Amino acid sequence: MAKNNIKNRKNYTKEIHEAEKKPQKPKWREIVEDVLLAVVLYFAIDFCIGRFRIENISMETTFHEGQLVMVNKLNYKFSEPRRGDVVIFHSPVDPGKDYIKRMIGLPGDHVAVIDGELYINDEKIEEPWLHEPMQYSGEWDVAEGEYFVLGDNRNHSSDSHVWGGVPKKNLVGNAFFRYWPLNRISVIRDKITLSTDTSK
Repeated sequence: MAKNNIKNRKNYTKEIHEAEKKPQKPKWREIVEDVLLAVVLYFAIDFCIGRFRIENISMETTFHEGQLVMVNKLNYKFSEPRRGDVVIFHSPVDPGKDYIKRMIGLPGDHVAVIDGELYINDEKIEEPWLHEPMQYSGEWDVAEGEYFVLGDNRNHSSDSHVWGGVPKKNLVGNAFFRYWPLNRISVIRDKITLSTDTSK
């Protein structure tokens, strides 16, 4: 028994020495690997999540100038936009600029503004986010492959009631989280539901 214990201790000591002899990874290599991992994670997150700064008053009082929101850039690649979404898109009339508006009309919808009220497919829409009653009127049919967007500050917004629909290819994503300023942090999940919608 004593001989077996001595033999086991020798084997254990031998294994420790062999482990110590194995070449250690250079410190600089570890640093490089950590930096590369951080870069890959950064671009992976950036591919999925964008950041947008509010630059004007067209979405007041929902959003104010200087506020920052996170944008889901993958959502519209796998699913259709929903009425009521707050969307970021490449401007169809001002190349190089991105706009933020509210999704109102989907392809095939009939949108109307009558006596300061919004109607979608002849159904009156309640809009708790509206800054003030609209001072214009009109009717629009949303073409296939396009979307009708309006700012919450309707009377001070350049949007679809002025220049028409937004092509789907211009959509960047939907704003889902306001993270600045800290006292206004909130999840963004407004939606417009019509009585004819199959899923509510």
